Amino acid sequence: MFTGIITDVGTVKVIDKKGDWIVQIESSAILDHLVLGASVACSGICLTVISKTDRSFDVQLSSETLEKTNAQKWGVGTSLNLERALRLGDELGGHMVTGHVDGLARVLSCDQEKESLRFRFEVEGSYASYIATKGSVALDGISLTVNEVEGNVFGVNIIPYTQQHTTMGKIKVGDHMNLEIDLMARYVARRLDVQDDNL
Repeated sequence: MFTGIITDVGTVKVIDKKGDWIVQIESSAILDHLVLGASVACSGICLTVISKTDRSFDVQLSSETLEKTNAQKWGVGTSLNLERALRLGDELGGHMVTGHVDGLARVLSCDQEKESLRFRFEVEGSYASYIATKGSVALDGISLTVNEVEGNVFGVNIIPYTQQHTTMGKIKVGDHMNLEIDLMARYVARRLDVQDDNL
């Protein structure tokens, strides 16, 4: 479990694409006390640490992960938002994020709005019903508040701090970001479906 509060932006150093991908990620901030088998959210994808050095760690990506996420576009030099798994007693500064990516959100527009950036994203229709104004989403692992929803398009504002301390400052129109819908929205929708079935 994660919070969507990014603690470091790492860099892909090596990718071995034979079979499941083995990706080496360099990081300066999350390696202390990181143990083998630990979970790390890498741009929103919960991955397991399979080896580490004093400057980097390795993760393994299955074909399912590559098919469902933007990891298929990773290359040497790609920047990744990193967050270690939540520990009991940690501050929950964002919202509850599982690291299980639901789908991809495509950047439709990015406009300057005073000091912030206003992004609009398009998602598959099946996910749009889970996204609500003033609700939460995770995009590439970043906990964000939804400004507005129109059909299968939603908007968010990115303040300068988030631009500087995550990959959001590099995102361009046409890019695809990993989308995780809010866990609470998922269970509310499931509960409503069950009630409808019982009518």
